[in-house]
Amino acid sequence: MNEKTMSLMEHLEELRRVLIISLLAVLVGTVVAFFYSDRLLALLKRPITQLNLHLIFIGVTEGFFTKIKVALYGGIVLAFPVVIWQLWRFVSPALYPHERRYILILMPVAIMLFAGGIVFAYFTVFPVATVFLLTISGDLEPMITISQYVSFAVSFLIPFGLVFELPLVVMFLTRLGIITPQFLATKRKYALLIVFIIGAVLTPTPDPISQTMMALPMYILYEVSIIVSRFIRAKRKAAEEEILLDEEDVTSEDIPPASAEGGRELPAPKGGLPAIDEKN
Repeated sequence: MNEKTMSLMEHLEELRRVLIISLLAVLVGTVVAFFYSDRLLALLKRPITQLNLHLIFIGVTEGFFTKIKVALYGGIVLAFPVVIWQLWRFVSPALYPHERRYILILMPVAIMLFAGGIVFAYFTVFPVATVFLLTISGDLEPMITISQYVSFAVSFLIPFGLVFELPLVVMFLTRLGIITPQFLATKRKYALLIVFIIGAVLTPTPDPISQTMMALPMYILYEVSIIVSRFIRAKRKAAEEEILLDEEDVTSEDIPPASAEGGRELPAPKGGLPAIDEKN
C-alpha cells in the first residue's frame, strides 16, 4: 500500500476530480461520435436493410434524440480508457503490489471478453433473431421506429458482453476457494436450467428462438469455465505443495544431526562442559 495517508475530505476531493474528468471524457467522446452517428446507425440497421425494410420516426424530435443516444453510446466507448485510467489512479494507492498485478492482468481480459461477447452477438445471434422476429409475422407490414430499434439492439447486445465474463468470474471464485471444478461439473443439469432462465430474462423479446440462442453460448461458456476452474485449481494445488515442501526442508534443517552411535548429540551447556550423548 501507499504509505501516504489521506483524510476523508482529500479522498472526496480526489473522487470529485475523477468524476469530473470521466464525465468530460464522455462528453468529448459523445461530441466526436455524434459526427459518426449515421455510420453507427448503419451498423445497427444492417439486419433491417438486408430485408429491404426502413425505420421511421413518429415524433418531431425522435430522430434527433435517437442520434444523440447513439452518439452517447459511442462516447462511452471512446471515453472508456480514460474512465478506467482515472478509476485506477483513485484505487491503486490502497492496493498491495500483488493486488495491483492481479488487476492489471485481469482488466484487459475482462475488456476483451466483454467486447468479444458483443461482437459475437452482433455477427451471429442478433441478425438471426432480428430476421426471425420480423419474418414470423407473415404478411403483416412492420413499421418500426428508430428509437425502438436502437433500444432493442442495445438491450440485446449488452447482455452478451456481460455473459462472456462468466469464465473470468469462475476463475476469480476458484482462486478464492469458494467453488471447485468438481462442484461445477456435478451441477451441470442445474446450470442448464439456470442459463435458460437467464436467457429468458436478459433477452428483450419473449420468443424461444432468441432465448435459446442466448442460452446455448452461456452453457458453452459454463463448460469453458469448468476447464478454467480445473486449471486454476491445479495451479493453486501445485503452489500449496511447493510451500509444504519448503516448510519441511526448513524443519529438517532445524533438527540437530544424530551421532555416529545412533544417539542424538545434545548441545553443550553453558560453562564449557562437553555435550552428552543421549544413548549413554
